[in-house]
Amino acid sequence: MKQVAIGVMIVVLMGGTALAGEYKSTADQQKNIAVTIYNSNLGLIKDTRAVQLANGIQEVQFMDVASQINPVTVHIKSLSTPDKLTVLEQNYEYDLLNPQKLLDKYVGKSVKLIDKNYYTDKEEVFNAELLSNNNGPIYRINNEIHLNAPGRIILPEIPENLIAKPTLVWLLDNKNPKAQEIEASYLTSGISWKADYIAVVAKDNNQCDVSGWVTIDNRSGAAYKDAKVKLVAGDVNRVHEERFGDRVMMKSALAEAPKQQFNEESFFEYHLYTLQRQATIKDNQTKQIELLNAVNIPIKEHLVYYGADYYFRNRYNGEMQSRQKVGVFLEIENKEQNNLGMPLPAGTIRAYKQDSEGSLQFIGEDRIDHTPKDEKIKIKMGDAFDVVGERKQTDYKILSRNAMQRFDTEQEWEITLRNHKDKAVEVEVVEPIPGDWRIISASQQYNKTDSSTVKFTVKLDKDETKTVTYRVMIRYY
Repeated sequence: MKQVAIGVMIVVLMGGTALAGEYKSTADQQKNIAVTIYNSNLGLIKDTRAVQLANGIQEVQFMDVASQINPVTVHIKSLSTPDKLTVLEQNYEYDLLNPQKLLDKYVGKSVKLIDKNYYTDKEEVFNAELLSNNNGPIYRINNEIHLNAPGRIILPEIPENLIAKPTLVWLLDNKNPKAQEIEASYLTSGISWKADYIAVVAKDNNQCDVSGWVTIDNRSGAAYKDAKVKLVAGDVNRVHEERFGDRVMMKSALAEAPKQQFNEESFFEYHLYTLQRQATIKDNQTKQIELLNAVNIPIKEHLVYYGADYYFRNRYNGEMQSRQKVGVFLEIENKEQNNLGMPLPAGTIRAYKQDSEGSLQFIGEDRIDHTPKDEKIKIKMGDAFDVVGERKQTDYKILSRNAMQRFDTEQEWEITLRNHKDKAVEVEVVEPIPGDWRIISASQQYNKTDSSTVKFTVKLDKDETKTVTYRVMIRYY
């Protein structure tokens, strides 16, 4: 089928359907494009173009679409006269150009081979018939069969049933021969986004500045020029049929926060972030845009010495774990009065702090989940160097055991904490205890934080050592 000039009416018989011509639409006709990106390797594309279709039934090739498009999600409509455009068929053409497919189309046909003559140092042209292209080309040249003949292969033209780029093809019935705008929408994989945060911690560890960056990674096979960009944060359910680079943009402490580039709003059970300007997202490009910049955020530092429930299921002789690490955590309350209060998308937060020379040094990172406003963010920085904990089981008795595999134990634990810092610290000792349990005695006050956890808060002066002991009765089933 030959391509005809736009506006020229011809009639072609295709599959018994009389066509009023065919029309090719490219990205040059784009009026606007909107890209909604989900943090699950998914994008919703809305591509609006100005076209002028012939009156009647015709084939429309909508080019420059994503190569990772999900064809079953494609939808087209006329924005100008929706009642005058009817979709009869839609297809996604993905039989794209590559050397293998090109040669497959020329099996049984004549091609040319160009090779340099070793003696004359000139290129010579040979006519050949391509007999097969299975595991390498086989030619007939001068009534002789040649396997993997040398030289470049020259083809006269591109077969009409091969296209150079992914294309949506519709069979449309159009009753508006005037210029109109049509919108094609579809879902594509290969495009995603994530959030990264930078926290610059103040000298005394009681404040920080936080900047957030959105990283968009486009591997969808299409570029989106001057697009309206929206990001959806949340866990969108999908039916399954079958590392970004880091950007560190550190602001000086107590800097004035600039105007945010994204407008945030609640959307269904998710949150939608709309970029307040147009942006071009190239194919195979990683783009980063600032999401937020907040200063003077109060933080709390926590030193936590964690146990584990399996510690209580066995008898140990002497020290169970020597010099177990004390974890270091920073806690931020995502509240408006703390200069935050914005729903924060899941991502990685990296913390930095100035050394004695005023140079920022990396002090740890952690991943945060989607965090609504007024919720707390707890970030593990690492393990303390100068605060040490040791755990020892000093007694273990089996009180009773029955045929139903239920047994009762009585255990005593001793936890020693040593502070080698030049300042006082506070350490939280968190003990997750399995089964039904009851503290019989303890060397200091404790809090039962939930049905399976007890917490001791231990204050240590500089260079001080303290020991916490407690006895617990546990019933296992």
